[in-house]
Amino acid sequence: MMWKRRSKAGDGGDKPRINRRDLLQGKLWKLIRPSHYLPLVMRYPKAAEDIEPAESPAEERRTRSISGIAIEAVAPTRLSSPTPPRAIPVFRPPGAIEENQFLAGCTRCNDCADACPYDAIRKAPERLGSIAGTPTIEADTAACMMCEGFPCITACEAGVLVHSIDKVMGTAKVTEHLCLAHHGTTCTVCSERCPVEGAIEVRQGKPTVLENVCVGCGVCRYVCPAPENAILLMPAFLRPTLPAT
Repeated sequence: MMWKRRSKAGDGGDKPRINRRDLLQGKLWKLIRPSHYLPLVMRYPKAAEDIEPAESPAEERRTRSISGIAIEAVAPTRLSSPTPPRAIPVFRPPGAIEENQFLAGCTRCNDCADACPYDAIRKAPERLGSIAGTPTIEADTAACMMCEGFPCITACEAGVLVHSIDKVMGTAKVTEHLCLAHHGTTCTVCSERCPVEGAIEVRQGKPTVLENVCVGCGVCRYVCPAPENAILLMPAFLRPTLPAT
């Protein structure tokens, strides 16, 4: 038995119908007109002002979609001018210049690593592709101790590590829900071992990293005794660019 709403004059009698089985099974969604469904596929979002209105809603549905699937034309891929790959954010030794200049000038000679008295500078592994073999710092293995005079910079003959810029490698942040001091335990190891004066402030026994002072050396992460390391390290995404000579 079919259930159908009686059509009134002027409504065209085209209301959706539902049978008794669908009614008992709660399939009331069948009463919604198909045009009320959202498109299943959207290639990319468009701003409202960028969409030119069609002559009528029916015409718009016919020209822009089929059964709710958008069929807008897609711009051809430009193969002649490929987008240059983005640099991978990694921790560079202190004094590292802007990443693209760094990669262009670094000879991968390993002199900076040989000059580091704490073996904190390691070669980037092969899995990192274009930056493989370049000097990086992994605080979990050995943090930068911010040596006096920075022998790594002095040893760099390629000029990608320089004394003339701030020695900022990144920023550290205390993850409070992992920090022992934020859970009632007496712990000030990070502030005691930090080589940068004033970078970590302790208030009521709880450490806080001051981002405008921190250089991202990673010592706080290296010495953190928490079961799950409470120090989050973020590399510098932008570094100074050397002027052209």
